[in-house]
Amino acid sequence: MASDFENLLTRRQKLLGTTYQLFYDDPVHIVRGEGVWLYDASGRKYLDMYNNVPHVGHCHPHVVDAICEQARTLNTHTRYLHENILDYAERLVDKFPAALDTAIFCCTGSEASELALRIARTATGGTGVIVTDFAYHGNSQACDDIDSEENRLDALPDHVATVPTPDCYRGEHRGEDAGERYAEYIRDALELLDSRGIKPAAFIVDTIMSSGGVMVPPPAYLSTAAAIVREAGALFIADEVQPGFGRMGKHFWGFEVDEFVPDIVTLGKPMGNGHPIAGVVVRRELLAGLAKSSGYFNTFGGNPVSCAAASAVLDVIEDEGLQQNALEVGQHLVDGLWKLAEKHECIGDVRGTGLFLGLELVSDRERRTPAIELTSMVVNDLRNRGVLTGTTGTHDNLVKLRSPMVLSRDDADYMLGILDESLGHVTL
Repeated sequence: MASDFENLLTRRQKLLGTTYQLFYDDPVHIVRGEGVWLYDASGRKYLDMYNNVPHVGHCHPHVVDAICEQARTLNTHTRYLHENILDYAERLVDKFPAALDTAIFCCTGSEASELALRIARTATGGTGVIVTDFAYHGNSQACDDIDSEENRLDALPDHVATVPTPDCYRGEHRGEDAGERYAEYIRDALELLDSRGIKPAAFIVDTIMSSGGVMVPPPAYLSTAAAIVREAGALFIADEVQPGFGRMGKHFWGFEVDEFVPDIVTLGKPMGNGHPIAGVVVRRELLAGLAKSSGYFNTFGGNPVSCAAASAVLDVIEDEGLQQNALEVGQHLVDGLWKLAEKHECIGDVRGTGLFLGLELVSDRERRTPAIELTSMVVNDLRNRGVLTGTTGTHDNLVKLRSPMVLSRDDADYMLGILDESLGHVTL
């Protein structure tokens, strides 16, 4: 007789098909969350070191209460006046440099990326898009066209050109001038678009490159890239869906690692702690073309309930000092991971910032050979030991550590202890 778990798998495959994928060789049936912990149907708890969507912790009471209170009163859309939407927009825009003065709300990061591309194209008259060579910006058609992670590079549409991810661990440039040297590849991308008769509209980039291997842009990369694309008449789009809202510790937004201001910023996932709200923050003058041609309307984007959730997220970040927590606990994790590297030869690199970290596993430190199979085994072994992580990177040999922002030092120490056990246990 099939177990309840087996029946659940069978139902899922029958109803949802093969398009949806599950994590881990042995999937987890999660029924409850609290803070940094997730609980399965048997009551077993797992330390969540992977999910950045519940930014301030799973089911944070303040966020839950804000959602419930507003849902009991009213939920409609942005074609009516409502204080919640404007109050949140004021708070959000206040987190940005003065030039980024206008917010537009939608439901997902994919919608935010697509809207940013529309704004860039109407503002510049161009259609070309430059992306890093292993990037993900969303799952709509317009986003899928530019997702170099999802497409083979030779299968990208003609209006898309790629540049190398600024990889200072395994890449071509690793010195102090790596940022400027990697940014110069944008000139080659612009020439490629020009050879195809395509005018550039934008360079869109994650301000910490998750899919590319949790790459923190080297100094001057973002600012140099912005100068080059603007010289060509295009715009700089900063994708802050994953690094934003204080996750990087030292900065509230990832682009702040360089002294420059993007033209457009996209937001998503963590913005409402799991409630569907995302957004674009932009220089107001760039919206003239879009406003004239079609305007923008999103039935659910920026509704009062979503804005209540998003505002509550800002409350928690500020009241609980979560940006500072990300800085301090993140550094504690980094120190602990490097200490483990003294014991485990398979650790080739530790990188990232705040609570957005990557652990690169290698089979040969000198050659920096990706340990792809070992990484998969470690992630599955960690799951079996009660710690949830994931993999990323061009070789899929990076353990991604991107916990909710409420991770404590004790939680970090617990994770380090389990990781130590796992690395000592798993062998090829």
